[in-house]
Amino acid sequence: MDILFLLIPLSVVLVFLIGAVFWFALKGGQFDDLESPGLEVVLDEDPPRISPESGSGSDDNADRRRPN
Repeated sequence: MDILFLLIPLSVVLVFLIGAVFWFALKGGQFDDLESPGLEVVLDEDPPRISPESGSGSDDNADRRRPN
């Protein structure tokens, strides 16, 4: 029975500690946007890759511009 004198105040302190952490997360903007991070994973598109043959800076039509 004496253990209740320790466990009840300890649980009350723990509840207030958890409430303070939750309040800090609310004020910090942790729960402002819950949908966008999940959608960013699904809608993420990789940038188009440039193959070395088609877009590395070399001009494929250089021989057409040479004067005869």
